Parts: sequence; C-alpha cells; structure tokens
Amino acid sequence: MARAAVITISSSKARGEGRDESGPRLAALAEGLGVPVEGRDLIPDRRSQIEGRLLHWADLENCDLVLTTGGTGFSPDDVTPEATRAVIDREAPGIAEAMRAVSREHTPNWMLSRGIAGIRGSTLIINFPGSPKAVEQAGQAIAGAIPHALELLAGRKSGH
Repeated sequence: MARAAVITISSSKARGEGRDESGPRLAALAEGLGVPVEGRDLIPDRRSQIEGRLLHWADLENCDLVLTTGGTGFSPDDVTPEATRAVIDREAPGIAEAMRAVSREHTPNWMLSRGIAGIRGSTLIINFPGSPKAVEQAGQAIAGAIPHALELLAGRKSGH
C-alpha cells in the first residue's frame, strides 16, 4: 500500500504564529486517495531544511507521495520549488500546470504560483500553495491522476 508524508513550509507557523490549516487539508487529500499519511512536518522556509525533509521522506521512509504546502510564491524566502528541484530526478510539469490552471478560476494572481512536481526514485513530490483554499482547489484538480501516477511509479502498469 502506498504511503504519504506532508510537509508544511512556513517560517511564521514554525515559530508558533498561527495554526497550520493547509497541512491537515493535504493530509485529508492523501487519506481520501487511500494513501495513509505516515508523517507530517512543520518547518521554516529554509532551503537546506526543506531538501533534508524531502530526502528523509523519500529515501529513508520510502514514502510514495510527499506533499508540501507553502513557499511557492515570489517572496525572497519562498524557496520550496528550488529545494524540490534540487532533489528530484525528473519533473512532472503537467501536475503543476493543472494546479495553476484551476487557480486561474479563483484568483487573478494564479500565475504567481511557482510550485513544481517531480519524481525522486519512486516517490512523487508535489508542491502546493500555502493557502488552505488553494490546497483544496489544486487537490481537486489533480486527485484523479495521483493514484494512477503512484501505480506507475511502483511498477504496477495499469491500463492507459
């Protein structure tokens, strides 16, 4: 059975300023797809720490799916895409494109999201925006394709 991890990336939330709402929504998305969440992190916007947690969940814990939320915008400390790009082997641009496309219906700033998706070994890593509402919208846009992607990465080739 596939397993997931969720990483919330927010310096303010990591300092205890406010409650993480996006992480629980990502966990609910994974659980709704039938992928139990094995672990959750709440970390600051530090590239080395983001890379470290991505490697931990992909390589040490062998999670099939790692979902991140936060750090995908234009602020100087928004470095989640760069950290993700540093650890993945291959990008999965269609996932990020679908997430941005659905955001277009809801915000004029949709094109400012820099989140990416990619594959490290047999782990799918997806960057979600930090907004709880955007997590819901983006999750709905890609939920149908995720189980198939995980099957393919696990070597279980199902019908195309």
